[in-house]
Amino acid sequence: MKYYATGYSVPQSDPPKSPRETLPTMYDLPSEFPEEPGLPDEFHDLQPHLLSRTLTLADYSRDNWFTGTNLNVYYDVQHPLWHKRPDWFLAVNVPRLYDGHDLRRSYVVWQEGYSPSIVVEFLSPNAEREDLGRFYQESDRVIAAPENAIEAEPAQLTKPPSKLEVYERHLRVSHYIVYSRYTQKLRYFQLVGARYQEQILQPDNPRIWIEDLGIGLGVWQGEFDDISQLWLRWCDQDGNWFLTDTEKAEQQAAAERRAAAAERSAKEEAQQQVKRLAERLRELGINPEDV
Repeated sequence: MKYYATGYSVPQSDPPKSPRETLPTMYDLPSEFPEEPGLPDEFHDLQPHLLSRTLTLADYSRDNWFTGTNLNVYYDVQHPLWHKRPDWFLAVNVPRLYDGHDLRRSYVVWQEGYSPSIVVEFLSPNAEREDLGRFYQESDRVIAAPENAIEAEPAQLTKPPSKLEVYERHLRVSHYIVYSRYTQKLRYFQLVGARYQEQILQPDNPRIWIEDLGIGLGVWQGEFDDISQLWLRWCDQDGNWFLTDTEKAEQQAAAERRAAAAERSAKEEAQQQVKRLAERLRELGINPEDV
């Protein structure tokens, strides 16, 4: 039996098995507990960055909208500590910086004056019911609870309303989007009157068009931050993907290289034409330098 610095012991076979076979894995152990801050997984870190970096709003200047990632949104003046932490959200008609000069530590609706227009949640294990509320289906379950899973402490009996209720009734978020990277399923809930109505998307090419903001959202297969997989990405009405700042710079550099190559080619062709003309004049007995 091998002993570890934690004081726990793990029975071993002969020959001993590797820790990957005998100890809980990444899929068994949660990355955060309910009362502790943190990101559920690396996807929750990378995907919001792609959304923010590809967002283009034709009707708003860049200093007139704000995107938040894993930032507390406080929504109820009667319960000022109640908040939700969307994986990603967009608020328009608010300054990029708080009071025009400072980075936000949170988003306080009663000070900002505007609720988010779009909220995007990425499903995590054991969070599906909270994110989807009455729209939850058994097929939305991310993964079955592993045999060695560590369960979180029971929630307090007195607690704020669920995410769906807050987004629907308190914040009145016009566009609520939920995506599962495990199933590549994209779901879109639009606020119609007082309640969300799920909008039907094409299963083979799910694409959302948000008319009031003039932007689309779809599932894109490509490479971001050196990782190639399926990502959510903004696009125009024709499905053309919006570029990140890095992609724009690379595209500009490529265009400049093509222009420089075309200029060199044109100069070389002109020089060849001059050379051919000189040879033709010599054939006719004419010195090109006398022309």
